[in-house]
Amino acid sequence: MSEFAINTPKRQAAFIAQIGHESGGFTQLVESFNYAPAALALFSRVPALMREKLGRQPGEKAVPLERQQQIANLAYGGRYGNGDVASGDGWRYRGRGLKQVTFRDNYTAAGRALGVDLVTQPDLLATNDTLAARSAGWFWKANGCNEKADAGDFAGTTRIINGPAMEGQDKRVALWAAAKSAIGLA
Repeated sequence: MSEFAINTPKRQAAFIAQIGHESGGFTQLVESFNYAPAALALFSRVPALMREKLGRQPGEKAVPLERQQQIANLAYGGRYGNGDVASGDGWRYRGRGLKQVTFRDNYTAAGRALGVDLVTQPDLLATNDTLAARSAGWFWKANGCNEKADAGDFAGTTRIINGPAMEGQDKRVALWAAAKSAIGLA
């Protein structure tokens, strides 16, 4: 946190809450595409007609890898530096690290800032704990989350991290309250 000026209680509480949510309680360094069909509505770029086919089927504990790849390629293909759906970039540059850095453009920028080639080695964010944490700090600072945290705009940090859908905001707010309490802000 100190490397990226996440150095005040307000910043630290917001960062811990948001990154804790993104990483499944600091337990996941790779985005999962193990979704039930209805949950695939989260990805507007996965056509409604394909959600039933690609999502977790009755009796499956997890969506098979091939279908997870299809979901990622549909959801993230042709955006933010990723090639089209057929390129495989949606899967290649899926969320990794504690923040779940996503898209080729973000891998390029994070790699430049962290001094590693994440474009050719995207799995480093899933296999190197230090880079997984540093990438989260980089994203936070590079995208103005410190300023939002200073202003107490927790919803603003969610919009930066996860877009306008505000996915999981109730859980994020609960984590923020717990982090503030632990740090002594509440």
